[in-house]
Amino acid sequence: MGDVLSIGADIRSARKDAGITQEDLAHLAGISVRTVRAIETGTGNPSLQAVVAVSDVLGLRLTVR
Repeated sequence: MGDVLSIGADIRSARKDAGITQEDLAHLAGISVRTVRAIETGTGNPSLQAVVAVSDVLGLRLTVR
């Protein structure tokens, strides 16, 4: 669970650094605002595709260990 929370925190930080709202990010990634919130808080069960879409918009790279 720690990795999920860490990824969400990194995404939230990158979003805020970019100066965009959750609504803007959702629109740019083609997902719902609810899904953005779930990703950032580590709750729910967002799809990997949604996490990748958000990461791509923010210029983040996901790596698998």
